[in-house]
Amino acid sequence: MPKKAKPAANGQEEGPVPCKQVKVEVAGGPSPLNFDSPSGLFESLISPVKAETFFQEFWEQKPLLIQRDDLALATYYQSLFRLSDLKSLCRQGVYYGRDVNVCRCVSGKKKVLNKDGKVHFLQLRKDFDQKRATIQFHQPQRFKDELWRIQEKLECYFGSLVGSNVYMTPAGAQGLPPHYDDVEVFILQLEGEKHWHLYRPMVPLAREYSVEAEDRIGRPAQEFTLKPGDLLYFPRGTIHQADTPPGLAHSTHVTISTYQGSSWGDFLLDTISGLVFDTAKADVELRAGIPRQLLLVETTATATRRLSGFLRMLADRLEGTEELLSADMKKDFAMNRLPPYYVGDGAELSTPGGADCLLRGGQLPRLDSTVRLQFRDHVVLTVGPDPDPSDETREKVIYIYHSLKNKRETHMMGSEETESHGLRFPLSHLDALKQIWSSSAVSVKDLKLTTDEEKHSLAKKNLIFYVGDRVFIP
Repeated sequence: MPKKAKPAANGQEEGPVPCKQVKVEVAGGPSPLNFDSPSGLFESLISPVKAETFFQEFWEQKPLLIQRDDLALATYYQSLFRLSDLKSLCRQGVYYGRDVNVCRCVSGKKKVLNKDGKVHFLQLRKDFDQKRATIQFHQPQRFKDELWRIQEKLECYFGSLVGSNVYMTPAGAQGLPPHYDDVEVFILQLEGEKHWHLYRPMVPLAREYSVEAEDRIGRPAQEFTLKPGDLLYFPRGTIHQADTPPGLAHSTHVTISTYQGSSWGDFLLDTISGLVFDTAKADVELRAGIPRQLLLVETTATATRRLSGFLRMLADRLEGTEELLSADMKKDFAMNRLPPYYVGDGAELSTPGGADCLLRGGQLPRLDSTVRLQFRDHVVLTVGPDPDPSDETREKVIYIYHSLKNKRETHMMGSEETESHGLRFPLSHLDALKQIWSSSAVSVKDLKLTTDEEKHSLAKKNLIFYVGDRVFIP
C-alpha cells in the first residue's frame, strides 16, 4: 500500500518544488499534438472527432476507431516508443515482472515466459524472435519523456490517474487471450500493424479484469487493422484480442488507460463516511447503539428498515450539503499522479514566457500585490476531519494536496511507496482559498479574511503563486 503522510501544519512545507515550464517542440520538429492545455491535448489526440461528440456518443458506450493517413502523426507516434528502445532501457536496469512481462497466447491462455531478476536485452530479443513472444513494457512514461508529457496532460483533463503499457508482438503472433479490462482504453498504434477483434461486453463498465474463453464470447462485433498514427478507444468491459498479421514487420502499440475505480459507486463509498460522520455529530439517532447481538445473527427486517430510514435521512442531508468530504479518492489521486512535465533537471522554474523568475529572498507579496495560483491542475482542495491524534475534537480543517513533488519514477507502480505533499489550513480560510482557486488573479487586500494580517500571512504561505508577472515561492 502507498505510504500516506500528513501534510505540514499551518500551511508550511519544506523544500523547493522542482518544476519547469514544458518545452514547445519535441526532437525532430513541432509536435502534431496540442499541448497548450489539457483539453487541447485531448482534442488533438482524437482529431478529427470533437470532444463533445466523443463524450456524447462513445465514452463508456461503444468503441471508436480513428484511422488516419497522416505521415507526420505516424512519425510522431513511432517516436513515442520503438522496439529498438529496449536495448537502452535494459541498460538502465529493468526487471521481469515489475517492468517487463514476456508472454504468448497458447490455446486461448496466457503463457508467461519471464525469467528471474534483471532483464538482459539479448535474452529478451531471443524470446521475441525465436519464441514469438510478446514483450509488455509497464508504465513507459517513467522512462519516455513524451509519454510523460501526454499522460500528465491527460491526468489533468480526466481528473483521474492515467497509466500506460507498451506491447511489442512479432509477425504472426498473439500475446494475450480474449479478455476485458476495468479501465477506459486508448490505443495508439506506433509501429507495424495490429489486427483487432472486438466483442460485445458481457459485463458493461466492468470493475475487474477477466479472461474469456473463445466459445463464450461469440462472433466479433468489429474487426479491423491498426496502422501507425491510428487510434482506437473502447470502454471498460469491452472484450478484445489482437494479433500481428503474418508476413509483416512486428507491431508496437501503447495502451493508455484511465478511470480505474472512478465510478459513481466508488465516489459514493468515498464520500459516505464523511457524510455519516457529520450527520452523527448532529443527530442522536445515529449515535444510538445497535440492538444487542445484532452482529451474531442475520440482519433482521427491523434492522433493515432502520438502515433504510437512515439512508433516506442521509440523502435529505446531502441535498443541503455544499462540501462533500472525500475520504481518500482526492488524496490518492494527488499523491499518485504524475508531476508537471518539465525540461531538464527541474531545479529551476520558468514562466510561460520562458524568462527565469525564481525569487528567493526577493520581493514578498504586499497587500496591494496581485496573486494567482500556478499549476492549478495539480492542486486538490479538500475539507475533512483533522487526523492529528492530539486533536480530540476532530474539527474540520482544509487540506491542499499537490503533485508538484511527486516522483515520475514511481508513477502507477502500486507496490512502490509514495507520500502525500500538501498544506493544512484552518476552516476559516476556506472562502479565501476558494477565491484564489477560482480567480484568474486576485488582490491580496481583497481576500475573504477578517484581518490584513491574515490576508498577508496567507499570501506568503508555500502555495505557488504568481506575484504580478513573477513567481513567488516562500
